[in-house]
Amino acid sequence: MRFSLQTREIIADSVETVTCAQFHDACIAIPGCDKNMPGVVMGMARHNRPSIMIYGGTINIGYSDHLRKPVNISTCFEAAGAYAYDTLRQPDDGGDTSKTKDEIMDDLEKHACPGAGACGGMFTANTMATAIESMGLSLPGSSSTPAESPSKMRECVRAADAIKTCLEKNIKPRDLLTKRSFENALVMTMALGGSTNGVLHFLAMARTAGVDLTLDDFQRVSNKIPFIANLSPSGKYYMADLYEIGGIPSVQKLLVAAGLLDGDIPTVTGKTLRENVESWPSLPTEQTLIRPLSNPIKQTGHIQILRGNLAPGGAVAKITGKEGLRFSGKARVFNKERQLNDALNEGRIPRGENLVLIVRYEGPKGGPGMPEQLKASAALMGAKLNNIALITDGRYSGASHGFIVGHITPEAAVGGPIGLVQDGDVVTIDAETNSLSMDVSDEELAERRRLWTPPVPQITRGVLAKYAHLVGDASHGAMTDLF
Repeated sequence: MRFSLQTREIIADSVETVTCAQFHDACIAIPGCDKNMPGVVMGMARHNRPSIMIYGGTINIGYSDHLRKPVNISTCFEAAGAYAYDTLRQPDDGGDTSKTKDEIMDDLEKHACPGAGACGGMFTANTMATAIESMGLSLPGSSSTPAESPSKMRECVRAADAIKTCLEKNIKPRDLLTKRSFENALVMTMALGGSTNGVLHFLAMARTAGVDLTLDDFQRVSNKIPFIANLSPSGKYYMADLYEIGGIPSVQKLLVAAGLLDGDIPTVTGKTLRENVESWPSLPTEQTLIRPLSNPIKQTGHIQILRGNLAPGGAVAKITGKEGLRFSGKARVFNKERQLNDALNEGRIPRGENLVLIVRYEGPKGGPGMPEQLKASAALMGAKLNNIALITDGRYSGASHGFIVGHITPEAAVGGPIGLVQDGDVVTIDAETNSLSMDVSDEELAERRRLWTPPVPQITRGVLAKYAHLVGDASHGAMTDLF
């Protein structure tokens, strides 16, 4: 996982290197997962010749015979926590209680990933694909068409005509990567409950294209866009289900008609986004996946930008409303993700007491590589530890849910306040005041800072060492070419 975010930079550099060195007239890229989509878009923006992105496509839905419900990759991580805390076979879950824990785990391994494609919920891959389609860089329907669908093959064929149109009309990536199109990306992310990783990637894509996008833009859009999608990880359905009722173009059509999505932006088809979706079917009235705008899951977006004495440079929270809007508890500090994973595997996180688990020294520099805390966040959900919040200077998978805050800036490795928290400090997460604070005086923090010493880097050579030396903070996209 330490190499995961770093691969975005390698992919961007590789696309730039090949397309510029070979002096390509155009580029069609086929990424299939979360980091490689922003990576190819960043490379396209640097090359700035006509370009199209074809999303590799979402995976189909798995089904567990023993749990008697649809499953996906995040189910496996949640099951690990349920296994450790013996909550895997709860009668009220509707599962087969006659099966042993090991039989259930074997069943999950066999059925969680039934074929090709990126993770099936509104995780990071589908978040980025949806956003990039809504910015006009891919063909209509690209983001919701399953990888194994014949429609995905037909999309690949249609890309030839589209790239010819881009060449004839000289439609280039930086013509499409504008403040208006990034606004569309944020609108779709908030409406569908997309991944917090989108914050990192949109910031990096925007800065690469010379577009002024900041954390404040995310909060501004979140404040005005209702959360309407009953999609995993916080909801019931998957992208393959959305495809069956019209897919992303049908959602875009709804939001364009409501004046929430800019339908007049240009796209790789040579038409506007509005023109692309006007002939697409409207969402069926009898479906429960996309809620009416008049009756949303939450009146505002799920992504909240928090600041306070724990995160003076900003932090990103994913709060859908199911968890409540405010949480306060005693800190329990872990200096690396593996320490928390060990505690969860051994059942050492107690029930009953409100705790804020803190995972630090896992930021872009400190990780290095800003690893996702998917194991820990999923294990907490699987173990039904509902009295727990988790905060980190690392990040989360798009599959993560619960009361979670990441991207805390400055990170611990550069002396950020998260490195000064001690066990027992009271930490408060408040999505109503957009604050993340610890109940420690300025004087006490100053004394702790005086006694703090920076950690000795564990990796001093190779690609991760280069990354740690070059990478910027999470609030500016964790980029490596901002000097």
